[in-house]
Amino acid sequence: MQLDPRDRVLLQQVQDNFPLDPRPYRVLGEVLGMPEREVMGRLTGLSRRGVIKHIAPILEPGSVGIRASTLVAMRVPEERIHEVAAIVNEYDSVSHNYRRDDDYNLWFTIAAADEEELLGILEEIMRRSMIPPGDILNLPMVRRFKLDVRFRFLAEDDDDGRG
Repeated sequence: MQLDPRDRVLLQQVQDNFPLDPRPYRVLGEVLGMPEREVMGRLTGLSRRGVIKHIAPILEPGSVGIRASTLVAMRVPEERIHEVAAIVNEYDSVSHNYRRDDDYNLWFTIAAADEEELLGILEEIMRRSMIPPGDILNLPMVRRFKLDVRFRFLAEDDDDGRG
């Protein structure tokens, strides 16, 4: 997909230096020499084209009280996949709920303040979904690998996109 130079510089700035400000798009516009409205319009267009999935912070779990997490895989009967996914989605501590083409066809993560809270959430999901324990894999994090994935939207010889 072709991106114009101003979209490229905007994406690089959003990824690397998103401003913590009540009006972040205005600040981005000031940095990049474009009006706030243009920044918002370009980001909306990039989202509609599927270039941007969403803009969100990535938090360090321990700094916000998250001390336990796990990946859960469930073997859910095909005719119940939407029903069970809806139950799982009701929990604020659940993220990354995905359907997979596999025997274990529903995968999600749970994050909680501690192991006791995490297990309570998982047990409640099991009870409400009526998925038998033998059809659930609880895969707690043993070792954390932190990756900082960055995409390069600008080549080394590109200008700053202002002109």
